[in-house]
Amino acid sequence: MGTFQSLANVQSITMTSSTNISELYERHSYAVYRTALRVTGNPADAEDVLQTVFLRILKREKGSEPESMPEAYFRRAAANAALDLLRRRVSHAETELKETSPHVSTEDQSLLKEELRQAIAALDKDDAVLFLLRYIEGLSNGELASLFGQEKNNIAVRLHRIRQSLQAVMERH
Repeated sequence: MGTFQSLANVQSITMTSSTNISELYERHSYAVYRTALRVTGNPADAEDVLQTVFLRILKREKGSEPESMPEAYFRRAAANAALDLLRRRVSHAETELKETSPHVSTEDQSLLKEELRQAIAALDKDDAVLFLLRYIEGLSNGELASLFGQEKNNIAVRLHRIRQSLQAVMERH
């Protein structure tokens, strides 16, 4: 992970808990970066998300214990930060996407991926994060139920509705 920015600047910020940020970074940075890269499709954006997630951890209120946060928490934080980045990009987009044919060629796959990213960015934030964690990160419905504090069946129903919504948006393009 040599491309990641040095933690020297990050460590200069005073932490409000006793957690050693270097250890936390070593333990979870790869999962955060990988999640961000899958969501954004861009290594530079993934590095920005990585930095954002760990800066948010540093700024947490006293009394919260980052060392007790599971990897799923960090992947969710990465998906949230990546989604925020995509939403900013969509809202500042200057060009319209051209329409794709029903038979997408290899050259048009990147356009299709960008349209999907925009469709995901247009979802409700919790729905977008749920979709990304399930279908991009591969968390099970049971893991998502625990993470979101919902029943497993509710997660399955929400995911079905999200897929239907995304399919409708993609068919219009």
